[in-house]
This record gives sequence, structure tokens and C-alpha cells, in this order.
Amino acid sequence: MFRDSLIPVEAIRLAALGLLAEAERHYGELAAEIRHFTSHVAGPSLDLMGTSLELLRYEGLIEPVDGKGMADNAVMRLTPQGRSALHSLLQARLRVPLGDANRLTLLLKLRFLEQLPEAERQDQRREIAESLESERTRLTDLRRHHAAAAPRSFLDWLDRDIATLGRHLDAIR
Repeated sequence: MFRDSLIPVEAIRLAALGLLAEAERHYGELAAEIRHFTSHVAGPSLDLMGTSLELLRYEGLIEPVDGKGMADNAVMRLTPQGRSALHSLLQARLRVPLGDANRLTLLLKLRFLEQLPEAERQDQRREIAESLESERTRLTDLRRHHAAAAPRSFLDWLDRDIATLGRHLDAIR
């Protein structure tokens, strides 16, 4: 179902299922939390806003505790199939380079990593570290290639990005 990295619609699924794994939520509250998270990480995007919670309900991944869903702002909960889908989404690989969509996936994975058993959390931390290391290597190679001719502001920017990736690596290991 999932490729080497999540596409935006799958990132929204991860957000919805992860939030419901933590606690039941009213339909409107769930939609607002997803919108808040995604818009603050990746900015407003039709790709990210187009996913319907109704589709998750139709697919049997979430269900109302009582009521219908959007129409009556029912309290929603995760189903066993939803928990299984969350597990799969949390194990999706990260693509390099880490653009906005992949950065969103990374942050969602980190946000909901505690939903996995400990051994799988460690596996995911290793995979995240590998992705970050690849990104750092890519930027280091770019910097090395342009070191002689590029403006100082460009090199300084790359240096900051490389250093930030190093701090992220230290934090995830």
C-alpha cells in the first residue's frame, strides 16, 4: 500500500489515526488538530486539506462512538483496522531530500512513534537516522562542490543546514 515514503494523503491518515490512537476526539476537533499540525509544518496545501475523515470512516479505520460523524460532530475512535493501518504508516520510509511532504512525514512519525512497540520504535529511529545522514551527506557534497565559487551567504546557509541535521541525528540516536 505504501511506497518508499508517504504521499500527502497518507500523511493525513497518519495524523488522524495517530491522534485517535492517543484519545477519542470529536470529529470537528480531530479535523482542526490535523489542519493545525499540517499547516504549521508544510503550510496550507490542497493536497493536505483534501483528505476526508469520512473516507477513513467508510474504510473502517475510524468509527463514531455514538452518532454519525461529521453531521453531528460525533466522538470518533480508532478501530482495530485503523490501529493496523497506523502501524503500517509509522513504518513507511523517509525519502531524501527532506522536502515539505517528507518533513511532514518525519514529524508525524516522531509525534506518534510511541504507538509502536519498543523494538519497532528503535528500528524506526535507525531508519530516520539513516535518512538524516543521507540528507547531511547530500548537503555536504553540495557544499564541497560549490565551496570555491559560491557566495558566502550560500555556504553559510548550507553550513547551518548541515549543523542542524547533525543535531537532529544526535537527538534521534
